[in-house]
Amino acid sequence: MQGKASCRLHGKVVCKTTIYDIAKQAGVSASTVSRVINGKPGIKESTRQKIKKLLEENDYTPNVAARGLVMQSTRFIGILIEDIRVSHHTDSVYVIEQEMTDCGYACITFSTGPRDEQKVKYIELLEQRRVEGAILVGSMFATEAVRQSIEKHLSGIPVVLVNGALELPNVYSILIDEERGTQDGVAYLAGQGRKHLAYIMDVATPSNQRKLQGFRLGMMQCGLTVEESYIIQAPGEDTNPSGAIGRGRVAAGQLLAKCPDVDAVLCATDLLAVGCLQVLLENGVAVPRQVAVMGVDNTLYGQICTPTLSTMDNKLAESSLNAAHVLLDVLEGRSTSHKIMLLTDLILRQST
Repeated sequence: MQGKASCRLHGKVVCKTTIYDIAKQAGVSASTVSRVINGKPGIKESTRQKIKKLLEENDYTPNVAARGLVMQSTRFIGILIEDIRVSHHTDSVYVIEQEMTDCGYACITFSTGPRDEQKVKYIELLEQRRVEGAILVGSMFATEAVRQSIEKHLSGIPVVLVNGALELPNVYSILIDEERGTQDGVAYLAGQGRKHLAYIMDVATPSNQRKLQGFRLGMMQCGLTVEESYIIQAPGEDTNPSGAIGRGRVAAGQLLAKCPDVDAVLCATDLLAVGCLQVLLENGVAVPRQVAVMGVDNTLYGQICTPTLSTMDNKLAESSLNAAHVLLDVLEGRSTSHKIMLLTDLILRQST
């Protein structure tokens, strides 16, 4: 084992090849081996190939942490989501992680919970982990407390916010035009001859506020009266799948009791819409003949419920991929836009 670093793993001594071992075999200095590993110029091509072959034969694995200390680079990216139980957000994280990993970065993902004070703590944690960039998934991070925390703890690195905006020079935004998308949903339902449209509102995030605004504008553009009694706030703040479906059920029950002539319901999320569908069918309401239902997010839940759910596709994969690309552009010194707006599509299924 002479000349090799060793460590004890599960009671056994494991030998690891070091750059000094490779240098000895190649007949060069350790610094030359290091330059080849890091892709630096100034090495004869024959020497470079010889060292690369030895690295491969010895199954050499660089110490990323040590290299980061030397190069003042961690190659870590922080990702924050509010609730890891919500598949819409974890699907977004998957897209981001795949793209960043392909480009040589490692991702650390944290589920912050809904409270601002917790989000602030996790932003501090990203600073402690010396991340080189961060992506915050969801408009629920577009709050003043988060803005102040980023300004205090992450001002020296690029931060990308998915479906939200914060006015800071180092914050970049991928926005989805959900206001326009909701207007399109209203227009489609009104075009079917439906006149008594209702809206089930979710927790008051910037995204959900934009959807509600889109509902109001869409109704006015179609010459329909916005009746406040037809706008129902789903009670509570539980956004995990079972909780959100339950909240949608409660809201739908309230809607049927207050507005028996309703003929279409737009819901702020697919999960609320699934709960709404369940209550309508349990009450003998024919969907979509008597009441049409439309959600937002284009999630798997809308594809597997009965009837299948019409929804607004807010471009989850595309917005996530754009977030990763913007962050990579900034990290690698390329010019990029501070704000990118993506358009939505209506996905029409059996519920309308």
